[in-house]
Amino acid sequence: MTYIQHIGIMTSGGDSPGMNAAIRSIVRTALHHGIKPFGIMRGYQGMIEGDIHELKTTDVSNIIHRGGTILKTARSKEFMTEEGMQKAYEQLKLHGIEALILIGGDGTFRGAVEFFKKYDIPAIGLPGTIDNDLSGTDFTIGFDTAVNTAVWAIDKIRDTAEAHDRLFLVEVMGRDAGYIALYSGLACGAEHIFIPEEKESIDAFLTDLMDDQKRKKLTNIVVVAEGDESGGAQELSMYLKEKMPALETRVSILGHIQRGGNPTCNDRILAGRLGYAAVEALITGRSQEMAGLINGEVAFTPFSACVKLQKPFSGDMMRMIKVLAK
Repeated sequence: MTYIQHIGIMTSGGDSPGMNAAIRSIVRTALHHGIKPFGIMRGYQGMIEGDIHELKTTDVSNIIHRGGTILKTARSKEFMTEEGMQKAYEQLKLHGIEALILIGGDGTFRGAVEFFKKYDIPAIGLPGTIDNDLSGTDFTIGFDTAVNTAVWAIDKIRDTAEAHDRLFLVEVMGRDAGYIALYSGLACGAEHIFIPEEKESIDAFLTDLMDDQKRKKLTNIVVVAEGDESGGAQELSMYLKEKMPALETRVSILGHIQRGGNPTCNDRILAGRLGYAAVEALITGRSQEMAGLINGEVAFTPFSACVKLQKPFSGDMMRMIKVLAK
């Protein structure tokens, strides 16, 4: 057992629904063990500036259902310098913080890897990102909510697509990972999906569209991850208009709507479990690891493995989508 009196909690990078549920879980688990939790505002930037305050149980009341993060979030270029890290370390010591729990994604853990090479502070990470792009967990906090938001939007888009016999290109978030596109496309019965992980032949796509027209299938929903090699929905639309000018095409970019909103039941439970596990892990002496959920059980993965390894991607789902779209 490790004797810890003060734990610092921060959210960093892009916000994701469920971060507040995780903060609530961490704070109340820490207080249960007699540990004082401190909130670090605005991620690493707030750590550098000493924007840190103690959290009470009342501070996390009525936040489990809220999107965003009460601790705010920001990206900090200054933190990636030696001077910035030194300032952050000095502020942690000034506030008596002996351990950290970091909620964020790939960028958050990359920063942590560099920081902990220089300073020996125990830390546990929670996977808070809608992209679901971290190894060491089946799902990240916020992914389920983002997918459900995308599904909600695509279902409405299909209504108008069917009313006008149009092809809709729906762009969802996913600069480097196509999980939102994959899962929402499958759930909504999309005819085609474009994701960064798998190269999709544009010519083959055109051939499929021509076949659809011959079969009098006039409504198509195509889900495009923003980071796909096609250049996103707008670029793909311009290409289609050039090759098939008679095809009525519309583009809908969902954007940051996917980041907000009340977290789903799955995200609230995932956040609660991992927040609880993170505090327990620090008490038992674990450090520099991310807490995730694999096959329904809490598992820990070193930060370096989370940020260096690309999450395994199932090609079976893409093949299934093509079969079901016929």
